[in-house]
Amino acid sequence: MTELTGMTPQELADWCKEQGLPAFRGKQIFHWIHQSADFDEMTNLPLALREKLKETAVAQPVTILEKRQSALDDTVKFLFGLKDGNCVEGVLMHYHHGYTLCISTQVGCRMGCTFCASTLEGCVRSLTAGEMLGEILCANRFLAGKDRVHNVVLMGSGEPLDNYDNVMKFLRLLREEDGVNIGLRNVSLSTCGIVPRMYDLAEENLPVTLSVSLHAPNDEIRRQTMPIAKVYPMADVLEACRNYIQKTGRRVIFEYALVGGVNCEDRHAEELASKLRGMQCHVNLIPLNVVEERHLKGVTEQTVRRFTEKLESLHISVTRRREMGDDIEGACGQLRRKTLQSMEKKQ
Repeated sequence: MTELTGMTPQELADWCKEQGLPAFRGKQIFHWIHQSADFDEMTNLPLALREKLKETAVAQPVTILEKRQSALDDTVKFLFGLKDGNCVEGVLMHYHHGYTLCISTQVGCRMGCTFCASTLEGCVRSLTAGEMLGEILCANRFLAGKDRVHNVVLMGSGEPLDNYDNVMKFLRLLREEDGVNIGLRNVSLSTCGIVPRMYDLAEENLPVTLSVSLHAPNDEIRRQTMPIAKVYPMADVLEACRNYIQKTGRRVIFEYALVGGVNCEDRHAEELASKLRGMQCHVNLIPLNVVEERHLKGVTEQTVRRFTEKLESLHISVTRRREMGDDIEGACGQLRRKTLQSMEKKQ
């Protein structure tokens, strides 16, 4: 079965011609797909053609298996099902500027960060561009009649730069005017710091916001929680960030998970500030989401406040990430992992 969701308008037109169809059918199909429609809903296509398409192709490669809506805010946690039986997560968040969807780029993750549930079973496979787009189409269908996704964060399960080619195609599909038409300035791509790919991304001329999972003020602490730090030292990561800023004119966001007894003292804030001073950047502080299988400690509100104030006093732009969906296990990897565990128990 051919997955049509990941095709550009030109690729769909070419595919239609290969099927003996007029090229203009490709434009029609592209429009419907990006309206979250399946073949039965493509009413300007002949019935015989719709039936033929159902036999040979897939319009929507992602479905919603489960959704949990927060009682605390409008956050919705999705468990998305893929055609091969795998599943990934997404989180829909409502801000004053519209809806933001956090999507997954891989089934699981092979980066091994110790504070993340997504990596516990490793990486099963990477998602296609069409599957990533399919997560957005599912969310738009969920919001139908109310709103649509305006902003996208590639920060669910998986390392986007470990799935580089598919992610680049997804980003280009995202901004197609006849598609979901989301400007790339409304997209944030998170990486744990795959340095060569950070340089590649800077050359793509795609104005996405680069968000780097730093989580430590030095290599010694970073290596304790992030295996990637053994391959790419912090100095190399920060130099790649400076290059990205220079090439794109976009500031870089540094994600910093506060872990009790590891990286949350005043001296850590001072060292972090010394590394970032003079850089066009912002620090996003994240109180640790405790993962049962790990033995890392969270932090108190007092610690978060003190660390924030210390960075501010050192003239570093910083905010605490707004916590959303706490009552529905909003952190990436948690819902998928519990679902897999439940399936194993039933077998």
